Amino acid sequence: MDILRVLIAILLPPLGVFLQVGIKGHFWLNILLTLLGYIPGIVHAVWIIARR
Repeated sequence: MDILRVLIAILLPPLGVFLQVGIKGHFWLNILLTLLGYIPGIVHAVWIIARR
């Protein structure tokens, strides 16, 4: 299941974080990072998924 989440996080970083933690602070932070730059959003999403 984590491999699927990582693939989703690469395509749509906020969705990958949402599937992992729901609508919490990390989700909103990931939306901000994705808006500021796509790569920071991906890095944050993969980090959140790998951490849990």
